[in-house]
Amino acid sequence: MFGLRTLLLLALGGFGAVFSALWGRDIARKRARPPLAQTTVGDESDTSTRPGLPSLVQTAIGFVTNFFDTLGIGSYATSTSIYKLFRLVPDRLIPGTLLVGHMWPTVAQAVIYITIIEVEMTSLLLLIGASILGSWLGAGVVSAWPKRKIQIGMGLALLGAAALMLAKALHLLPAGGDTLGLHGWRLAAGLIGNFTFGVLMNLGIGAYAPSLILFGFLGMNLKAIFPVMMGSCAFIMPTSGIRFIGRGSYASRAALGLALGGVPGVLLAAYVVKQLPIKYLLWLVIGVATYSALAMLHSARRERKN
Repeated sequence: MFGLRTLLLLALGGFGAVFSALWGRDIARKRARPPLAQTTVGDESDTSTRPGLPSLVQTAIGFVTNFFDTLGIGSYATSTSIYKLFRLVPDRLIPGTLLVGHMWPTVAQAVIYITIIEVEMTSLLLLIGASILGSWLGAGVVSAWPKRKIQIGMGLALLGAAALMLAKALHLLPAGGDTLGLHGWRLAAGLIGNFTFGVLMNLGIGAYAPSLILFGFLGMNLKAIFPVMMGSCAFIMPTSGIRFIGRGSYASRAALGLALGGVPGVLLAAYVVKQLPIKYLLWLVIGVATYSALAMLHSARRERKN
């Protein structure tokens, strides 16, 4: 008879399979369009939106961001900063590109953490369920937002991510407790928090630091937080990603680069490198994320004038 852990992993595989089928169908549909229709998305024209294999740079971004995500630096702020600084993906398409492209690398991390780290399964299932609901509702709103709203939302999201990474760099995150699950009011608070994280991931706020803060304050063992965090993200991304794919609100080649480069990056970090002194890199990411946030907000201001 299957245990809850096995059923959860099977459900994750099912989500991933449905997501991949819909993504593959969308790519095939785009390839069948005339060349002009392939390069134009709304009022924007960009080669990152064309169907086809990703470039070496797009694949390298997936490898690097997910490699360091596995070692403790979230992939959302780094990916968004790279896309914004080098103008590789139109601002309006960044949230969907992150959700679609980082899905399979995040699933790889979730499988690793859920398999090797002990956590109370009932709490894990309830918390993941709350995050799925939040992601579905949030994606329906954000995927339909105009460019300027996306710029404002992602600018604020990057500032929030930079603040959370600063708290981590200064060792201000809670030390956590000993419990492997949540009960009573702590479970209720965790469900509300994970629902909120599911909504906010549609704006580019990764769940890494927020999860460590919330569940650490609620007394969970820090190691036990990782299956909750990565398991939630692994279900959030296909849930939200499907809605962004349906609206065409993502850059297909850039997303494919994240996926193809990201999975090897996760496996290398998890099974070969395992640990790396990254404190100086963390400060660099904080600085770049802050600059990118201000640039995003400046773009929103300029968009309003236009």
